[in-house]
Amino acid sequence: MNFKKSLGQNLLIDKNISKKILSLTSLKNKQVIEIGAGTGNLTKEILKLIPKEIICIEKDKVFVEKLKTIFKSEKNLLVISGDILNLKLEKLISKDAIILGNLPYNISTQILIKFLKLDPWPPKFRKLIFMFQKEVAEKIIANLGSKNYSRLSIITKSRLKILNYFYVSKNCFFPKPKVDSIVIEFLPVLRKEVTFNSINNLEYITNIFFSNKRKMINKTFEKLKMDNDRFIKNLNIDLTLRPENISEHLFYKITEYYEKKLIK
Repeated sequence: MNFKKSLGQNLLIDKNISKKILSLTSLKNKQVIEIGAGTGNLTKEILKLIPKEIICIEKDKVFVEKLKTIFKSEKNLLVISGDILNLKLEKLISKDAIILGNLPYNISTQILIKFLKLDPWPPKFRKLIFMFQKEVAEKIIANLGSKNYSRLSIITKSRLKILNYFYVSKNCFFPKPKVDSIVIEFLPVLRKEVTFNSINNLEYITNIFFSNKRKMINKTFEKLKMDNDRFIKNLNIDLTLRPENISEHLFYKITEYYEKKLIK
């Protein structure tokens, strides 16, 4: 079988890892959406756990036909041929759905952001369980003070709580990638826990700050025309800090105030 590098295809072949992923949650009588079902290795294990429905999303048409052949007798399993980035997820996801997948390395961040932007929020899904390449995952789970702390850490945690994560060796895949992976289990954050309105505004704010990562934040506040504002004084922000020294919660407050200024 030919594997396409352009699609970031690395199939999970270790059954122990598949079982460990599925042990993170109960799938019985739930809708399960699997992103990048490939040749159905994980799908077979999902079926054993008696879900209400399985939706397999696969972009590679060769894999799509293979999946349809393997699971043709499964009445509660639907194979969707398409690019996850182009699908209207709100129409697919049912209440309390479990969404999981070994995400293609080349678009894993884009897929995550697509889920973060689901509207309305909180979303209908109960849980996300995604596998990322190690470098991306370490940015997602990083906390303030870590060398991996980044925009991705801040934006992700505004909408998702990280429950668990574990490392997966590159030897568990075929073809074998150059890097290890990390599986992360996410739970949606309730709306009331974050007070800004639009994740697009958080993206904008963090982009401005981190595009000048080596500069003190006073320059960025000047750019946002918030440098002499009472808001900054009330929060007692040290303007000599750099972006990587600011907590995600402070970024959320800055975004909230930025939105209020837009309304005025």
